[in-house]
Amino acid sequence: MPLKHTFREKPYYDLTSYLEETYHKKLYKAAIDGGFTCPVRDGAIDTRGCIFCSAKGSGDFAVSRFPDKTVTMQIDEAIARLSAKPADGYIAYFQSFTNTYAAPEVCRALYLEALSHEAVCGISIATRPDCLPDEIMDVLSQCHLAYPDKFIWIELGLQTMHSKTAAYIRRGYDLSVMTQACRKLSSIDIPVIVHIIIGLPGESQQMLLETIDYVNSLPVSGIKLQLLHVLQGTDLAKDYMAGTFEVLSQETYLDLLISCIEHLRSDIVIHRVTGDGPKDITIAPTWSFHKRAVLNALHKEMKRRGSYQGKALICP
Repeated sequence: MPLKHTFREKPYYDLTSYLEETYHKKLYKAAIDGGFTCPVRDGAIDTRGCIFCSAKGSGDFAVSRFPDKTVTMQIDEAIARLSAKPADGYIAYFQSFTNTYAAPEVCRALYLEALSHEAVCGISIATRPDCLPDEIMDVLSQCHLAYPDKFIWIELGLQTMHSKTAAYIRRGYDLSVMTQACRKLSSIDIPVIVHIIIGLPGESQQMLLETIDYVNSLPVSGIKLQLLHVLQGTDLAKDYMAGTFEVLSQETYLDLLISCIEHLRSDIVIHRVTGDGPKDITIAPTWSFHKRAVLNALHKEMKRRGSYQGKALICP
């Protein structure tokens, strides 16, 4: 069993600590839109998108590329938005839709433009494990070689390991695809961040922890633990309004979240422990708008329990 990791200020391995330990810099993400689409929207798998996904493909906080903004222009605008926060550099975050779902030459040009920005220390590419053909893997390797002093991360939307839930949310790929993608990316030294949703309809605590156990088995470096949000205009919102499920209370969410953290390998960096949707389109849960209060409550409860990341994996 893994030994307890010595964390810095929090009882888990948070992103800020990882960045400062690894790159000795304070970095912020500059979310941009590369102009991609998604196979669950363009008809390759479906046309409706994932059941929880907004019209902007989870890129609601990204800089808009309209009317005609280049990647460089978007990064500059994102940095301007973050100007009140002192930073040593930025991570260009390709956030909207599936950011490897295009011809290799298109992807290469976009990634290289982002990496060439003088304020960018690395890029993070949100995508799907079924959208990483060998040609795209070659592009990632080429970009890594072109900018050896900068990093490239891949973020993969798993959400759950359970096939019944995956079918309900219209994920569109089998679990084996995720396993293979993580192994392929690890083989070329590209770190993987996995996205998990807490509070998916029909999922018990045991099912959630089984997903965490699955993540522990993968060669991944990071995880985002995301609260389920119900957004206007989604099919999830229709089910919620019809009363087919309830969203989590803050207390229940924190209990589930702490269980996930305690069962998570201590070397996996936690990039997110809550998250929030845009206030103008979020139907529920509205308590998530108060992010600082939620984080304070999490840390207070973990301290009360003597909780820390990986605790459940350590032999007594």
